[in-house]
Amino acid sequence: MDTVVSNSALLSIRPFPPVRSVTCSSYSPTTSLKEHFSRFFYTQKKQVGRQHRSSSFTAPKFSIAASAAIQEINETQFQDSVLNSDRPVLVEFVANWCGPCRLISPAMEWIAQEYKDRLTVVKIDHDANPRLIEEYKVYGLPALILFKNGQEVPESRREGAITKVKLKEYVDALLESVSVA
Repeated sequence: MDTVVSNSALLSIRPFPPVRSVTCSSYSPTTSLKEHFSRFFYTQKKQVGRQHRSSSFTAPKFSIAASAAIQEINETQFQDSVLNSDRPVLVEFVANWCGPCRLISPAMEWIAQEYKDRLTVVKIDHDANPRLIEEYKVYGLPALILFKNGQEVPESRREGAITKVKLKEYVDALLESVSVA
């Protein structure tokens, strides 16, 4: 059976809610929108500037300081800690300003704890150790390089953020290849 709908029934249904109008006390038809917005933003900038100068707030800075499991070293300690080590050493090159470095920091802490009997993990600050950065050609951060017997393990270099699961797979594969060699 067909249903017949009249035109009057369609006209009484409102498909959209009514529109509200917003008024602005500082806007008048004689003021252009450009003038209005430039006054608004100029005023806002001045207020923010005043607040910033009178405030003693300092933004928190990310620290690359190592934990108990991860040792932070510099160029002078590199020879003893990495090249002369009798264990494999995973070197993590990081920087304070590097977002991906902060992102993988908890995973690196976990790796250092999990593999503490088989692997040493150290951090090197990118900005404070330019000679090491140049010598090992670190182009991206964070950078991970595994060293064994004073040499970089071939195919061990990894740059960029990595998940905890992928990091575990990476370390497992490296330790297996090092123990076989």
